[in-house]
Amino acid sequence: MIPGMKSIRIHLLAAAASALAGCGLVVASAAAAAAPFEDTMAQRTQACTACHGPQGRAAPDGYYPRLAGKPAGYLYNQLLNFKEGRRHYGLMTQLLDPLSDAYLLEMARYFAGLEVPYPAPLASPVPAAVLRLGEQLVMRGDASRQVPACVQCHGQAMTGVAPAVPGLLGLPRDYLNAQLGAWKAGQRRAHAPDCMNAVVARLSLEDINAVASWVAAQPLPANAHPAPFPPAAGPGTNAMRCGSAPLPAQALLETKARK
Repeated sequence: MIPGMKSIRIHLLAAAASALAGCGLVVASAAAAAAPFEDTMAQRTQACTACHGPQGRAAPDGYYPRLAGKPAGYLYNQLLNFKEGRRHYGLMTQLLDPLSDAYLLEMARYFAGLEVPYPAPLASPVPAAVLRLGEQLVMRGDASRQVPACVQCHGQAMTGVAPAVPGLLGLPRDYLNAQLGAWKAGQRRAHAPDCMNAVVARLSLEDINAVASWVAAQPLPANAHPAPFPPAAGPGTNAMRCGSAPLPAQALLETKARK
């Protein structure tokens, strides 16, 4: 067990109660509130699933993303981004501030390993012309503006690429719009080189809405796991370099021991 785990568990339980209140949820009964602590990652992460849905499936309100099955490296990077100020949401920052990088990686690996089904996509409310533009940008990009296709980084099936690129299918349209908009407005950043910042800077708000609308309307393939490798770069395109946080020292030692 990681040193300080007892205090971490206490903090997570307190944060879970705060998160439940912040998400508009209530404890079902006094008996449920008094349930014994099981010392499992599932129970320690109740602060996460209060907003992100049971087992990290995503909440139905459209603003909290799915965590289950996302690449562990991506989830770890996002936890660090909230903790270190590259992403801004007060509840997340408060929750993560006292936790060590090693524990954040443990949380990321837990959610990455969850196998839960995706819901069927909702019918898109936007005109067909908007969806056609979204499909163009996602699948083929726009060479005239040096906008790469989304599939170049997020995988040909848009289910992500291990270990650090997330899948975009299964995410709500409102969430996708909000996050792409946050990058464009400078409210969301990543480790340098911030490739998403460079891409979104070349997109208009209409482009962003088209991409989000088309992606949110797509069904998941039978194999929704992240791809092991990115697709080969097409003619005249170069693979983009994206920043990533180094793994904590303990995780590096474990990785070396497995080799």
